Amino acid sequence: MVKETINVHDYEIKCKKILEDHDIRFAGLLDELGNILAGGYGEELTPQLPEDKFQSICKELASRVAKRKKNDSELGYVKYSASRRERVVIMSFPIYDHVVMIITEPHINIDRLAFRVIDKLGRQWGEFVGE
Repeated sequence: MVKETINVHDYEIKCKKILEDHDIRFAGLLDELGNILAGGYGEELTPQLPEDKFQSICKELASRVAKRKKNDSELGYVKYSASRRERVVIMSFPIYDHVVMIITEPHINIDRLAFRVIDKLGRQWGEFVGE
């Protein structure tokens, strides 16, 4: 895979567009270590976790995304991944060595939301992995 540079400013704008969806609580660009580079919570939303636990989730998510890449040659690239919990859905969209993390309300249709997010990111499926 070609090493691609991510324009953080562009993703700040894209995350704000994603947050216009009233079901989305958080949209952020994470680096490979889980550090938040762009985005954040929607306006007037209170985080459901203390900051240290939230940071831990970001790091775990980035680690899981990186680990999934080892099976890409056999299974194909991960387009997105979702975890439905009782109170939230957490989704990840791998973009080169980064990941866009979305936290949304639990009632959403995961596949429909994934297509809306991809549309707002302005990418086709293959571009997520640098094809």
